Amino acid sequence: MPDVLVVESPAKAKTINKYLGSGFTVLASFGHVRDLPPKDGSVRPEEDFAMDWEADDRGRKQVQAIAKALKGARHLYLATDPDREGEAISWHVKDMLARDGALKGVEVSRVTFNEITKRAVQHAIANPRQLDTPLIEAYLARRALDYLVGFSLSPVLWRKLPGSKSAGRVQSVALRLICEREAEIEAFKAREYWTVEGRFATPLGAPFLARLTHHEGRKLDQFDLNNEALANVAKRAVEAGQFSVGSVEKKRVRRNPPAPFTTSTLQQEASRKLGFGAQLTMRTAQQLYEGVEIGGETVGLITYMRTDGVSMAREAIMAIRDHVKGEFGPDYLPGAPREYTSKAKNAQEAHEAVRPTDVSRTPADVARYLSDQQRKLYELIWKRAVASQMQSAELDQTVAELIEPTGRTRMRATGSVIAFDGFLKLYREDRDDAPADDDDENRTLPPMREKDAVKTGDVTASQHFTQPPPRFSEASLVKRMEELGIGRPSTYASILQVLQDREYVTLDKRRFVPQDRGRLVTAFLVAYFERYVDTGFTAGLEEQLDEISDGKADWRAVMRAFWEAFSSAIDETKDLKISDVIDRLDEELGPHFFPVADDGKDPRACPSCGAGRLGLRLGRTGAFIGCSNYPECRYTRPLAVPGADGDATGPLADGIRELGEHPETGEKVTMRRGPYGIYVQLGEGGVDEKGKPTKPRRASLARNMDPEQMTLERALALLSMPRIVGMHPDTGEEITAHLGRFGPYITMGALSKSLDRDDDILSLGLNRAVALLADAKPRGITLGDHPADGEKVEVRRGRFGPFIMHNKRVANMPRGMEMEAITLAEAVTLLAEKGKDLPPMKGAKGKKAAPAKKAAAPKAEAAPKKAPAKKAAATKAPAAKKAAAKKPAAKKA
Repeated sequence: MPDVLVVESPAKAKTINKYLGSGFTVLASFGHVRDLPPKDGSVRPEEDFAMDWEADDRGRKQVQAIAKALKGARHLYLATDPDREGEAISWHVKDMLARDGALKGVEVSRVTFNEITKRAVQHAIANPRQLDTPLIEAYLARRALDYLVGFSLSPVLWRKLPGSKSAGRVQSVALRLICEREAEIEAFKAREYWTVEGRFATPLGAPFLARLTHHEGRKLDQFDLNNEALANVAKRAVEAGQFSVGSVEKKRVRRNPPAPFTTSTLQQEASRKLGFGAQLTMRTAQQLYEGVEIGGETVGLITYMRTDGVSMAREAIMAIRDHVKGEFGPDYLPGAPREYTSKAKNAQEAHEAVRPTDVSRTPADVARYLSDQQRKLYELIWKRAVASQMQSAELDQTVAELIEPTGRTRMRATGSVIAFDGFLKLYREDRDDAPADDDDENRTLPPMREKDAVKTGDVTASQHFTQPPPRFSEASLVKRMEELGIGRPSTYASILQVLQDREYVTLDKRRFVPQDRGRLVTAFLVAYFERYVDTGFTAGLEEQLDEISDGKADWRAVMRAFWEAFSSAIDETKDLKISDVIDRLDEELGPHFFPVADDGKDPRACPSCGAGRLGLRLGRTGAFIGCSNYPECRYTRPLAVPGADGDATGPLADGIRELGEHPETGEKVTMRRGPYGIYVQLGEGGVDEKGKPTKPRRASLARNMDPEQMTLERALALLSMPRIVGMHPDTGEEITAHLGRFGPYITMGALSKSLDRDDDILSLGLNRAVALLADAKPRGITLGDHPADGEKVEVRRGRFGPFIMHNKRVANMPRGMEMEAITLAEAVTLLAEKGKDLPPMKGAKGKKAAPAKKAAAPKAEAAPKKAPAKKAAATKAPAAKKAAAKKPAAKKA
């Protein structure tokens, strides 16, 4: 019997199966096979943190398939992902198989590979190891911590702050960062300052710009010219001066290439350069790692994408250096390979950096095999890895000082020119903090020498205002969390998604905006659980978890120390009154909900009664703003801040926005707000041939679509749904994309699958559709033809479980039996023994209902033979007379 190898995903199983051949059976676990049940008692601190694990139907089914394949096999290789979660999945699979008695006489080994290539897989099989116990214990501690925090804090929120949804160990800290940044922005007071610039020309007439740095013999600070009058005085001093070159300083600086990607830097750069969310980045990277079909072979294009490491394998570095030398020339190759070290506070499970598995597969070579998202991300990873081994860029920087004879007024001109582009020839790193007008690399100064007289041209004084700190983008928030040491790169994507799913934050122009619900939760947690949403405490706990994974700490000892203090903090809130909570939050968030008005009026004055004071109130469904004179004054308003999102100031303030006209029919295409959300509409409807009104064609916007970004082209594409995505490369069946009541989805034959949050229904590619359908469950399975009439017998998935259907006859399947397990013969037997005919559909327009009533009439006439029926007939006699009295009217009509 062949040996058995278990991986996480079916796509990876398909790729590896080709590498290993007939001597192996490769199966997928489909991720985690079991988890902590979401109920109290799954983690029991009183029993030294004993944990209950529960497998779902899919997990049990996959483990049963593995157990079946192990019959007669000698070796089981657990080849799940090479990180903490992968180690945990292998442990779960082994434990479940052992409990089922499926491992008798079977040797179990753990193998890992950082890339899915034939060489890497075969090397891993030749060098197996045992499961890493410290890594598993770190997983257990992390799961127990997250469970206990969530299941202890969330109920406190529900009781003391109705309308709240959940709290989490790292999630709440990330939310606090977003809320505190918003508070900084609200409290920010802009300061005015002015700058003075002049245009000058050398004796040969070459122009350049210079900025005032010294005025009246003193070096200027940023706010020394803080009004127009002072700026104009300085401007006149520049205009009156006769300037010459005081000094010229030239120096050459080197700019080194950035390290290859880690998980967090990949998420940051994909957000900045490609506009990808963290979830989309990781999902696309997973596809590139697991492999894509290239020339009839499934090839893993990148190494494992969950890593803190910045180093690369020696053979990969040498291959990249050979490529650089051949493609760009020896001038672009440094004398020795570049070595990078991680700057992360707590490096976990060190792996290679994210890099291409084979540098010779250039983005241009593989582009035709990839979806648009895969192509963009692969190009980004490939260029970053190659650039990391290229020569430094060299820039010539020039600083010229201009002075007038008294020396009391001085100007400075700066320029920078790329002397050698080096790695910049291939890759430039984006920065969130780079100024919009940062163009130093292309700003040059003309040749000039000391004591050269320069001619003064136009002089301008420009007004500026200081800017508040920017809201966090996905990239900058991930960077900040990494700097603080909270969370881990593999968890960032899910943390950011949970904050959006809980409606604590929204993304506006790719920046996080905290919602009032999120600010209330943060204020509550800071007020009563400040230690547990403190970045320093959370980072310290992460360090302890890393020590567990290194075998330097006992996981139960860490849990005991945490739980003792945390449970005491929970107990202290038992007697907390909701009124006390509201008063404290009202004081804390008052500046946010009641900003000071420009006219000086009291922002808390009730606009209805005039005498009451507005404040935070709490109802069954959550918080709102209400008047203190309740119940005499019943004024209320939602928590929305005036001018915030949701007010009548957005793109659909009047309910309708015109996008353009249909290019063929000339009908107007509009975007509208309805009771169930925003939708696009074609025309205004009309009347049919019979004069009945017809509805216009409409299509709802998908959840991830930004109304502000809606264009005529996208609206027309929505209105033309469904659309054909393409033909499945294996089955040849047509894959179609649809918009349904519950969001976008795709279908292929009997299969259907909802799209993920980051998938765009309008640009979804064939590769992504195939990947989605790989995990889809069929709506129905055709078992064969019924022996009696030759009609199809099907198994279908219903609301209450699978059932068998033949024509209009149905039968429930035995409880616990899977759709795929039943045979045609068993289905025919069940239809005969337990089948029921479906009730007739109510007739269209009432035509089929009448015969059923007539057929019932003879039974009513036969009823008087029994005594009980006579009484019933007697009681109904008056109704019959009334009906008879109406007959003449009917004849007359």
